[in-house]
Amino acid sequence: MAKTTAFGPSIRPGTVVEFMHGDQPQLAWVLEDSSGKLRLLTINKRETKLPAARLLPWTGPVLSADASRQDIQNELNERQEARGEIQAGLDVMELWELAQGEVESAPLDWFAGLLWEDPDADRLAALGRAMLQAKTHFKFRPPLFDIYPADKVEARLQQQAEEKEREAITSAGQTLLQDLWSAYNQGRKPRPDLAPELAEGLARILRRQVAQTLDENERKIWTAISKGLPDLPHLALVLAQTWGVLPAHHNYHLDEAEYAWGDEWSQSFDNEINEIEEAFSNQAEEPELEDLVSIDAATTRDIDDAFRIERDGKGFKLTIALARPDAHWTFGSSLDRAVQHRVSSLYLPEGTSHMMPERFGTGLYSLMAGETRPALVTDFHLGPDGALDRVEPRMAWVRIRENTTYEAADAAIAARTDESLVLAHDLATRLLERRLASGACVIRRPEPVVTLEGEGAQASVEVSVKTPCPLSELVISEFMILANSGLALWARDHEVPLLHRTQDIALPPEAAGIFSEPAEIMRSVKLLLPPTLETNPRRHAALAVPAYAPITSPLRRYTDLINMSQVCTFLANGTPRLDKDELDQLIIHLNMRVQAVGAVQRFRPRYWKLVYLAKRRREFQPAVLVDEAGPMATLSMPHLQINVRAPKKLLGDKLYPGQRFQINFSRIDPLTNEIRLGEALEE
Repeated sequence: MAKTTAFGPSIRPGTVVEFMHGDQPQLAWVLEDSSGKLRLLTINKRETKLPAARLLPWTGPVLSADASRQDIQNELNERQEARGEIQAGLDVMELWELAQGEVESAPLDWFAGLLWEDPDADRLAALGRAMLQAKTHFKFRPPLFDIYPADKVEARLQQQAEEKEREAITSAGQTLLQDLWSAYNQGRKPRPDLAPELAEGLARILRRQVAQTLDENERKIWTAISKGLPDLPHLALVLAQTWGVLPAHHNYHLDEAEYAWGDEWSQSFDNEINEIEEAFSNQAEEPELEDLVSIDAATTRDIDDAFRIERDGKGFKLTIALARPDAHWTFGSSLDRAVQHRVSSLYLPEGTSHMMPERFGTGLYSLMAGETRPALVTDFHLGPDGALDRVEPRMAWVRIRENTTYEAADAAIAARTDESLVLAHDLATRLLERRLASGACVIRRPEPVVTLEGEGAQASVEVSVKTPCPLSELVISEFMILANSGLALWARDHEVPLLHRTQDIALPPEAAGIFSEPAEIMRSVKLLLPPTLETNPRRHAALAVPAYAPITSPLRRYTDLINMSQVCTFLANGTPRLDKDELDQLIIHLNMRVQAVGAVQRFRPRYWKLVYLAKRRREFQPAVLVDEAGPMATLSMPHLQINVRAPKKLLGDKLYPGQRFQINFSRIDPLTNEIRLGEALEE
């Protein structure tokens, strides 16, 4: 007896039906119907039993129930071929375009009515099959087909494309990475044979894994293709360099910090830069001051401070001019967001990458001699002993008289050929004495200079110690501390919120003084804590100043640019640009960026120093024991500013801070920052 299902007309023997098997429609012939349980003969010549509820909602044609097995097979083969031809000629995407927006779901015959006036069983089945395959556009919920909206279709197409790409890249990537790893271990060049699009995709995944910026889809691919390889911290970098995707000595720290090296990044902001340059030229005024001098390294191009000094009765009047890149700046603009992301300039052995576009940082706003520039000019009035009496900031246009170097200024002070510089050194000496009396911890150590020649695998590195210029360096150091602390106190008194560097800790008396011996430096540094960025003007213990707000390097540090803007907007209209709560919110992001970019500045020079040492690891190098607490001792290499940890048994029985050794190394790996002591001979 025939029985009606929820999917269509009565099912009786001789009916051609379809059901899902292995995610594909399966064609079959009804041999018997027993209370809704069907016995079927499939196109594959197999008998099977199936509930009628599992049939797909298209049936027919209905033929003779007495047909022979061969006739049944012939009929199923004809139906299969006819339906395949019809399905091949269907454009399901066009059908979706017609149906989308009309209804949310509909039965199959509704869709068929959009294509044909009187569709037969083969056309219905072919259409049903095609719609089942179009999973990105339709969802089958028996007996209806849901129609996905356009946004969902786009998302599903994207997902489908990603899955297809992932399958292709995963298959090729597993073979490639194994070959790259073998080539790396064998010291040979790999010979990958990949289609260009696959090579590009795998190269992108390697680079993004190096930068630790993989998205979820790429992370799945990386997990799959790197399966079976060693779990090394820099595996992707090693493989990328072996392949040639990244050069030897690639600076992965920049990738991790998402910091664009050089100045090309600024080209996408040419329109904003042009507008600022036009505003600059329209507002330029005659300079108020012209007898200022700057002291910098001979290679410095981003000059953001200059000064003049004169006697003020028995005391001093120090005028410091600071560059004002905020003068025509639009905070919140796309250029500002990019500069905020960079957060500071980087000074690495490879060269310098400026926070600002170079058209500003080393051009328009740099205090170059003979050029008229906008500046924050502050008069610091000090007593005979260097005590600060009052701070008087104002905005003005200035023209620098001279950009001199540390070497030239040092020689002039030593020979007393420049009265102004001699007076500046006199004041700087008094400022330092006052800070020391207040408990300042001043550390003076050799400054290694890392010099590179060549690039990539041909790069060679040399390390020398910079010749100090103690007289001129003291002048600039003390004047910048005075400017940052003096303006912080002025801002506190005028209720102008700034970003402060604070280190509000109690230091013991032995932490105060000038330390130059490695063991003394280590002992002092262990007493300090890193300064924090906050809006409360609190003490900076190591500098021994009651408040410290960095403002003297607005071309190089975003914190200084913010503070510069706070002071100048208050001077202009009596109200700072940001209130304290807004600055507190800004600190959250700034701290993350300062930490990320600061890691590049810390670790990259060390990498090159280790490259230098690795070439000379069997050569003996001078070192000083600076800490022997615990099972491991710490040795300092002052000429490189590198510390080395070593088991005490390698150093001997009697150890004491300040003990001098000659050491060499058994292993140095610049990439993993590994340095292992080989021998230590006491001097």
